[in-house]
Amino acid sequence: MSNFFIDRPIFSSVISLIIALAGIATYFSLPVEQFPDIVPPTVSVTATYPGASSTVLAETVAVPIEEKVNGVDNMIYFASSSDNNGNMNMMLTFDIGTDPDMATV
Repeated sequence: MSNFFIDRPIFSSVISLIIALAGIATYFSLPVEQFPDIVPPTVSVTATYPGASSTVLAETVAVPIEEKVNGVDNMIYFASSSDNNGNMNMMLTFDIGTDPDMATV
């Protein structure tokens, strides 16, 4: 069977080109729902402490929350930031496929 394609390189090239064009055509007709999830789910935790500086906010609010959140199932990493307006924001990133609703709980 392979000798047939070796003896006819132009025919082999045309068949390969047809297969590639069919793949490209089906790629554009594939619904978005069928694409895999490639963005890991994230959960945002916000806290306010009116009148607190960023240092006080980090020590009294962010550190205790970070200690409780550390080690949550399927969590990849987290990052937190505090500002001088009394606002703290923490972003937790989870493995792909983790249910965001369950991660929030």
